[in-house]
Amino acid sequence: MQLNKKLHNKIMKEGKYVFEILENYDRTREWPIGRKRIDITLSKRLINKLKSIREKTRKSISEIIEEAISKSI
Repeated sequence: MQLNKKLHNKIMKEGKYVFEILENYDRTREWPIGRKRIDITLSKRLINKLKSIREKTRKSISEIIEEAISKSI
């Protein structure tokens, strides 16, 4: 009985992220994995700056924006 409890705790600890994703899916019927297209309005100045960064880094503009947002959170 003790071994099963240890195994259960180990599985819950290692797979916590997966269980949270599945729990969220049960509530919302939406996967948090993947990408979703949205429309936003940016100034021309910012768009030109993003294009210049894109040329230097060879990354897409969406990748640049995602990285900047994830760093700020």
